[in-house]
Amino acid sequence: MSADITLKLLNRSLGNQVLIKLRSGRMIRGVLVGFDQHMNVVLNPAEEVHQDGSANRLGTVILRGDNIVMISPGQLREDEGR
Repeated sequence: MSADITLKLLNRSLGNQVLIKLRSGRMIRGVLVGFDQHMNVVLNPAEEVHQDGSANRLGTVILRGDNIVMISPGQLREDEGR
């Protein structure tokens, strides 16, 4: 059940900026352009955000779902069928 809710939330976040925390502690911010049922995600453009607020541009990245601890959506697009 929670996987369904997670995938619906990711679907509503497509095309919007998300912040992702990885198991390594790294934080990646970027526009969500795709994902699959394993929560592998594609961000483009993406950047690594450091604790001091600075960021390194990464371009297009693919993040494996096993390495993702948290995904924080930015603004969600409105869906008629929620």
